[in-house]
Amino acid sequence: MFACGADQGVMSDWKRLDLLEHGIPFSILSPDSSKVETIDFANIMKDVSIKKGDDYFVQIFASDANNTNLSEVKAEQLKEVKEEKHFSKIIEESDAGFIYESKKDSSTVYYGFRYVRLQGTKEYILQNGFRGFFSEDQARAMFKAVAPESGK
Repeated sequence: MFACGADQGVMSDWKRLDLLEHGIPFSILSPDSSKVETIDFANIMKDVSIKKGDDYFVQIFASDANNTNLSEVKAEQLKEVKEEKHFSKIIEESDAGFIYESKKDSSTVYYGFRYVRLQGTKEYILQNGFRGFFSEDQARAMFKAVAPESGK
C-alpha cells in the first residue's frame, strides 16, 4: 500500500501526453514540459524518448509485430531482462509487463520496467530509459504512467 501512495505523490502533477504526432497511437502520463525525442531507424523501428529531469525517462520502441500473442511477447521481454548482467529479481508482474530489480554491486540497487502493447500490426515496448538509475518508486510510477488505464 505504501508504494501506491508514493506513486500518487510523484504522479500528482503528471498530465496525459498524446504521442500521435510522434508516430505512437496512444497516450501516456508524463510530467508537464517533458521533452520528447524521436529517432526513426529506416522505418524498421522507431525510438521515442520522453524525459523530464533525472526522475522520469520512458523509451518506447515501435516496430512491426513478429508475434501478436501478448503473453509470448512479454515472455521474450522477461527472458531478455533476466539475461542482463545485473538482473536481481522481478518485483511486480502484470499481464502486459513487469518491474524488476538490478544490483550493480552491494550498494547500488536500481529498478526498471517493461510494458508491452500490441496494436494492429505494431508492437510497442515501453521501458525505462537506458541512461540513469531509478528508485523503486520512480520505476513503479513510470510503469503505471505507461499502462493504458493511465494514459486515456
